[in-house]
Amino acid sequence: MKISFKLVFVFSFLFIEFVNAQTAKRKLNPNDVYHLQTVSDPQISPEGKWVLYNLATPDSAKNKKISDLHMVSWDGKEKVQLTVSEEGESDARFSPDGKYISFLSSKKEDSTENSQVWLMDRRGGEAKQFTKIKGDVKGYEWAPDGRRMVLVIKDEDESERKKPKIKPPIVVDRYHFKEDIEGYVSNRTTHLYLLDVTSGNIEQLTTGKKDESSPSWSPDGTKIVFVSNTTEEPDRNNNEDIFVIEAKKGSVAKQLTTWKGKDGSPKWNKDGKYISYLRSTYDDTYLNYDQGILAVMNSDGSENKLLTKELDRPVSNQKWSKDNKSIVFVTDDDRQSYISSVNIVSGKILKVIGGDRSFSNLEVHPSGSYLTMMSDPQHPENLFTLSRGILKQITEVNEKWLSGIDLATVTGFISQSKDGTKVSGLLWKPSDAGTKKLPLIVFIHGGPVAQDDYSFDFTRQVLAARDYAVAAVNYRGSNGRGKEFSKAIYSDWGNLEVSDLLGATDYLVKQGLVDGNNLGIGGWSYGGILTDYTIATDQRFKAACSGAGSAMQLSMYGVDQYLLQWNEEIGLPWVAKDLEKYMKLSYPFTHADRIKTPTLFMVGENDFNVPSVGSEQMYAALKTLNVPTELVIYPTQYHGISVLSYQADRLKRYLDWYGKYLK
Repeated sequence: MKISFKLVFVFSFLFIEFVNAQTAKRKLNPNDVYHLQTVSDPQISPEGKWVLYNLATPDSAKNKKISDLHMVSWDGKEKVQLTVSEEGESDARFSPDGKYISFLSSKKEDSTENSQVWLMDRRGGEAKQFTKIKGDVKGYEWAPDGRRMVLVIKDEDESERKKPKIKPPIVVDRYHFKEDIEGYVSNRTTHLYLLDVTSGNIEQLTTGKKDESSPSWSPDGTKIVFVSNTTEEPDRNNNEDIFVIEAKKGSVAKQLTTWKGKDGSPKWNKDGKYISYLRSTYDDTYLNYDQGILAVMNSDGSENKLLTKELDRPVSNQKWSKDNKSIVFVTDDDRQSYISSVNIVSGKILKVIGGDRSFSNLEVHPSGSYLTMMSDPQHPENLFTLSRGILKQITEVNEKWLSGIDLATVTGFISQSKDGTKVSGLLWKPSDAGTKKLPLIVFIHGGPVAQDDYSFDFTRQVLAARDYAVAAVNYRGSNGRGKEFSKAIYSDWGNLEVSDLLGATDYLVKQGLVDGNNLGIGGWSYGGILTDYTIATDQRFKAACSGAGSAMQLSMYGVDQYLLQWNEEIGLPWVAKDLEKYMKLSYPFTHADRIKTPTLFMVGENDFNVPSVGSEQMYAALKTLNVPTELVIYPTQYHGISVLSYQADRLKRYLDWYGKYLK
C-alpha cells in the first residue's frame, strides 16, 4: 500500500500539535487563589509511623479556605483525610499513647460557640466534643501520661452570654487597647487549667490579672512551664518571662527568667534537666527590631546560656535532639531559611541542611530523624522527612495543578546603595523572557523585620506571569543580615530603606536586566509605607500600588496597635523635639506635591494594624493634586485579606493598574 508524503506530513503535523496541546503550560493568574492549598502544623505519631497535618483548601462557594486534618505515613505511601467540616480544625495532636487525635474547633455540637477541645478515636468513629467550657480554649497540651491536659482558657465574654439584641457600648480602659482582628482589647484574662481526661473535671491552675500562655509539661508530668508578663503594668512594656508551676491545684508559680525583653517558647529536654527557650535580642528598648536567640537553662532557672548570640541571625522552631545533647532549629540567613543544630555543651553550631530554599516547622522522629516543611521558588510548602542528610518528600500538595503552570524563574542578586551598603535581592522573570528588557515592578516586603527568601511567592509569580520583571529587595530593616542591619532604620523610617530600594533599581537597570523607562513599585503593610516614601522621593516610577500603608505618621499615634513603639522609638507628639521627628517621618504626606506617580491605595476596612486612615489620607492628597489615584477598601477585612474573592480582586487590580501605566 502506497502512502503519500502529503498524508504522512499531515499526520505528523497533527501528532505534534496533539503532543504540544498535552504539554503546553499556561501562565499563573489571579483566579489561581482558588487552587492554592496550604500545609501547616505537622505532628509525628508516638510510634513514628504517621504524620498528622492541617490542610487548608480553598472553597469557592464559601469564599474562604477550609482547614481539615490529614495523615500521611512516614514513608509517604499512604494518605488519609480525617475530617471534613465547614468550621475547620486547628492545633491537632496525638494523645501520648497514640490512640486519639485531639484538636480545637468552634463547630457547634451544642449551644457552645467558643473554641473547644475535640477528640477522635484513631480506631474509627466521628470526632466528639470533649470540653464544653464557657470561656474560649486558646491552646492545650497533653500530659505525658495521657491522663490530663493543660488548657489555656480565655475568660468568658459576659456580654455575649446575655445575647442582647443591641450590643452594649465598648468600654476601654487598657493602655494597649487595639489589636488587629481582636479589635478593641478587653480586660478578659487568659489562664491555665488542668483537665482530668477520665472524669472531665477541670481545675484552675493560675489566677490573677495577668495572662499565661505556651504551657509545656515536664517529662515526668509533675510540672508545667509557661510564659507570662507579671510586671506592674504589662501593657506598658514588652516583657515576657518563663515560669514553672507544679501541676496541682493551689500551687504557686516560680519565675525562672528575668530578662527585660521577651523569653518564650519554653521546651523541656527529654530527661527534664534542661529547658530551652527563645530570648529576644534586645530588652524592651529595641524589641521592634528583634531576632530570637536560642537559650538554655537548668530546669530551676539557673545557669542560663545564650547558644546562638554570636550567630547574629534569627532562629526559631527549636527542638531537642533524640540524644539530649543538641538542639535543632531554623535559621533565617540572607534569603535562605535552613536547619541548624547546636551542641549545648560546646556551643558548636552546624548547618544540617540548607540551599536556595526555605525550611520551617521542625519535629523530631523517635528514630532521631526529622520532619520538616520546605518550599522553593517553584514549589509551595510540602512535608519532607530528613534522615542522614537525605531529604524525602512525603506530600504532593499543589503539585497536580502547578504541573500545568509556566512559572517564573527566580535568581538572586546583590546591589549597592549610594552609601556603599551591599543589599540582597531576588528577581522574578517569565520563563520565556530571554534577554528581553521587561518593565520592572519593585514589590516590597512588609515587617520591616522580615526577609524575602527562596520560597514560593504567589503574588510575585502572578505579576511576573503578565510579562513583568519583579524585584524583591531585603532593604535595611530586614532580618537575615544581623541585628545592626535590622536596627539601622530605628527612628529613621523612609531613609535608608528607600536608598536600598533605589540602589537595587539602579543596579537592575544598569545590568540591562529591565527597562529603566518602565518602572513600577508596590507592597503591603510596611511595603505600602515604603511605597509612599519612595514615590515621594523619586518621580521615575510610572505606577504604584500602596497596600495598607501610612504616610502622615503623626496622625497614626493612638490609631493603630503600636502605641508602645511610637512612644519608645519616635517619642511623644506633644514634646517639641519628638514632634519634629514625627513631621520628618511624615514627608510623603507633607510633601505630597512632589508625588507624580499614579497610585492605587488598598486597605482592609477593619485593619487595626495599619488602619485605613493611612491610605485614605494619601488618596485624598493625590486626588486634590490631580495625580491619578484610586482607593479600594475591602469590607470586613483586617490587615490580612482572607476572603478569596478579595484576594483575587486585589491581584487583578494590581495587574490592571500596572497594565494601564507601564508599557
